[in-house]
Amino acid sequence: MPRRKIGIIGAGLVGLATAIKLKKRLPDAEVFIWEKESQPGQHQSTHNSGVLHAGLYYKPGSLKARLAVQGIREMTAFCQEHGVSHNICGKVVVATDETERSRLDTLVERGTANGLTGMERIGPEQLREMEPMARGIAAVHVPEEGIVDYKQVVEAMKKVIEGQGSALQLSRQAKKLTFTHGGWTFTGENGEDRCDFLINCAGLHSDRVARLAGEQPRTMIIPFRGEYFQLKPEMASRLKKLIYPVPDPSFPFLGVHLTRLIHGGVEAGPNAVLALAREAYKATQFDLRDMSESITFSGLWRFLAKHPKMCLRELGTSLSKSRFCRELQKMTPDVQESDLIDGGAGVRAQAMTPDGTLVQDFDFIERSNALHVINAPSPGATASLAIGQHIVENVCRLCELP
Repeated sequence: MPRRKIGIIGAGLVGLATAIKLKKRLPDAEVFIWEKESQPGQHQSTHNSGVLHAGLYYKPGSLKARLAVQGIREMTAFCQEHGVSHNICGKVVVATDETERSRLDTLVERGTANGLTGMERIGPEQLREMEPMARGIAAVHVPEEGIVDYKQVVEAMKKVIEGQGSALQLSRQAKKLTFTHGGWTFTGENGEDRCDFLINCAGLHSDRVARLAGEQPRTMIIPFRGEYFQLKPEMASRLKKLIYPVPDPSFPFLGVHLTRLIHGGVEAGPNAVLALAREAYKATQFDLRDMSESITFSGLWRFLAKHPKMCLRELGTSLSKSRFCRELQKMTPDVQESDLIDGGAGVRAQAMTPDGTLVQDFDFIERSNALHVINAPSPGATASLAIGQHIVENVCRLCELP
C-alpha cells in the first residue's frame, strides 16, 4: 500500500491533537499541518478562560458530553506527562433564586449521566465555607473542574508532533483547494502541496475552508466576542474555586463567571456580543468581509429576534462596566466596580443555522476524501485530544483503514 498523505488545515488545539492521534494510529502516514499564522494556537486555543471543563452542562448522549468527559481526563494526563501547568481546583455553580435552585437538579442529573464523580449539592452555609466569596441559596460543587495553561499545552503538542515526524507548515493560509486525480491540491502562500485525505480544523474559518473544498455547509460561523475583566490582586487572592452561575436554558451562553488563572489572578467574564471581525480581540477591530457575511445571514436576525432580552443584556455588559459588575454581584456581592480592571477578550467560533439556532453539539461534514470540523466550541480546548481521536477513528472508517 502506498504511503498515505493526510493534510490538516489549522494548528489550533484540535488540529494539533488530531495530528498526534493520527501518527499514533497510522505511524506510516505522512501528516502535514497547514497553519495561516506564524505560530500554532493563536486564536481560540489560547484566547479563552483556561478552564478544564468536566462535562457538567451537556446533554447526555451527545457527542459533546462524551468527548468532554473523556477529554478532560486525557488532557489532565497529557499535562501531567508533559509538565504543563494545571490545577484541578473544582468549581461551584451557584443558584441565587428559587428558579435557579430547581435547575440544579437537572445539572446534577446531567453530570451524573455524563460520568462525573464527586458532585454534591450544598446549602448556603456549606457554599460560604467552601468558597467564601460566593453567596447563594444553593449550589453544586463540581470537584473535577480545573484550570490549565493552554499556551503550554500548544507548545507541548508542537514538540510531540515534531518528535513524531509530522510537518508543521506555518504562514500557509489556504487560498484554493482542488480535488483531482484522487487527491487534494492545497494552494497557499509559498506554493502547492498534495494530500490524499483532507481534514479541516480551521476553527473561526472552518465554514470558509469547507466552501473552498466545494462543500455547502448548512451553517455559518458567527463570531461572538467574549470580554473579560480581571480582579484586583487583593480581591483575587480570596477566590479558592471557580464560581459559575446556573445556566438559563433559554440563554445560549453560560453568563459571566469568576475563573482562577493558572499563574495567579482571577478573570471575570466573559459576556457574549457580536464581534465585528472573526479575529476581533480588540473592540475596535473591524473586518468588512466578516461583518458583511454576518449581517446578511438570515440566521443572525432570527437569533436576535429569539433572544432580544439576552442580546440587550449582553450588549449592556459590554458598554457598561457597572452592568457587568451587577451580573457578578448576583453570586459574589463583595465584588465592587472598583475591583475590576480591564482584561483581554476572546472570539468564539459559533456555528449558526439559517433559522437562528446555535449548533450546540460538535458538528462534522464527512466525505470519502475529507472531514470538516464545522463546530467545536467550548469545551473544544479541553476535549481536543478526545476530538482528535474521534476524527482519526472516522478518517480510518471513511478510508477503510485498520
